[in-house]
Amino acid sequence: MGTCAVLIILAWNVVRLFSTPLAVAMSVVAAVIPPVAVILANRGVRGGDGDDHDRW
Repeated sequence: MGTCAVLIILAWNVVRLFSTPLAVAMSVVAAVIPPVAVILANRGVRGGDGDDHDRW
């Protein structure tokens, strides 16, 4: 989350002065990081051992 915040802050306060397309690209990357992190974190929740209930 901190990485995303830093990317957005840098993109719109520093990078946009030099390159607007790069600032937009940085913002897109910052927006994509959290969903990808959630998908990767939840990949191993259900094991293939027949145990289909949640592991809380």
